[in-house]
Amino acid sequence: MPKKIIATDKAAQPGGPYSQAVVAGDFVYLAGACPVHPDGTWIRDDFEAAARLAFTNLAAVAEAAGASLDQAVRVGVYLRDFTDFPKMNEIYTEFLGTENLPARTTLPVPLEGFQIEIDAVLYTDA
Repeated sequence: MPKKIIATDKAAQPGGPYSQAVVAGDFVYLAGACPVHPDGTWIRDDFEAAARLAFTNLAAVAEAAGASLDQAVRVGVYLRDFTDFPKMNEIYTEFLGTENLPARTTLPVPLEGFQIEIDAVLYTDA
């Protein structure tokens, strides 16, 4: 099965050797989105703004792939401080709603320089 690499300048650019997204068959694999503006500036100290920007970046890459976060079947959320979990859940529902939700994993991890990272898998043949 051929894969298609997705790139957009409407989201933060990769900080290493990876693609923003890969389309393989009916699935879109979105790389981790962080609270980094497309111009490279970061949100470091405001969790709410950081989470919204990370979700906005994820949505922009999904759109570049011809999809949307409504098609998410799996989401991974990585938090530097797990006390941000309730606020993340509020913001999560702003972007993914409250019905027909994807499977999700949320983990505390020692992120360097930012507070949140989010990745997702979308299914596009729904």
